[in-house]
Amino acid sequence: MEKDTLMGGAYDEAEDGKEGGLRPKLLSDFQGQEEIKGNLSVFIAAARDRGEPIDHIFLSGPPGLGKTTLAGIVSSEMGADFKPTSAPALDKPKDLAGILTTITEGAVFFIDEIHRLKPALEEMLYVAMEDFEIDWIIGQGPSARSIRIPVPPFTLIGATTKAGLVSSPLYSRFGINVRFNYYSPEELIRIVYRSARILEIPIRDDAAALLAGCSRGTPRIANRLLRRMRDFAQVLGGGEITRDIVADGLRRLKIDSYGLESHDREILRIIIEKYGGGPVGAETLAISVGESIDTLEDFYEPYLIQRGFLKRTPRGRTTTPLAHRHLGLGGGGDENAGFLF
Repeated sequence: MEKDTLMGGAYDEAEDGKEGGLRPKLLSDFQGQEEIKGNLSVFIAAARDRGEPIDHIFLSGPPGLGKTTLAGIVSSEMGADFKPTSAPALDKPKDLAGILTTITEGAVFFIDEIHRLKPALEEMLYVAMEDFEIDWIIGQGPSARSIRIPVPPFTLIGATTKAGLVSSPLYSRFGINVRFNYYSPEELIRIVYRSARILEIPIRDDAAALLAGCSRGTPRIANRLLRRMRDFAQVLGGGEITRDIVADGLRRLKIDSYGLESHDREILRIIIEKYGGGPVGAETLAISVGESIDTLEDFYEPYLIQRGFLKRTPRGRTTTPLAHRHLGLGGGGDENAGFLF
């Protein structure tokens, strides 16, 4: 089950379309991830000098950090065609063969959520990535025979939020491995400023800082919140995003100073109030909050763990003293403290 809320990271076609205009097209415009940018700029320059496609690239990390954007940037920097798709859209070998035999030389072939690729398609990719050929079966039964069809040299960029589910044979065929990390508040502030200029909405410094601090280290969330703050500023303010507008908007959206939504806080509250702070098993917790285990583990828990609200132990999930204080439960804290912007 894929989960996508305002703060969510799962792919959403409508929201992704809105973000298209905010995505940088060049490496110099891409904010944050400086080490990744530095290495990629060298690899791109070397490939251009040799007149070759850049080596296959594996992108991994949490959703919303810029994997799709970076794949498009590589295509732009290389002056190559960009052919994006997702693994669930590739159902049969003929789907993959149709793409590989029609792409232009040097093109960037981007497969999102590559960990969901079917084994038969993986087998076809192995040969295509190494030898730029694909195996194809002609005929049926005893008369069937395999032929190899050449494909133009290309660059495969695979992106995933679950690197551990990608098979070792496929992973080993990528020459460049890139792991995305969450963005710092300073990097997010620069992203907010850039997006605000594109959206042609003025934003004050303290407003940008507050919005960035509540964006869970994720540019996609920062951009979505910025669009919502633009709505509040146009209807309830004077057309400029001020700190008061952001604070009021976050309260209306029930997003606190840590970037937690109401459902995040409900998960913590259930563990504390119903299970004494834990430990509680993932299946029991998923039933209690009305979500699937996959949604709980992939969507909600990573950020709660990263920010120190939740722990995974061999016996189950437990909350931390920070969670108790933040919710004002059992630690003498103020349950409204997270909204005192």
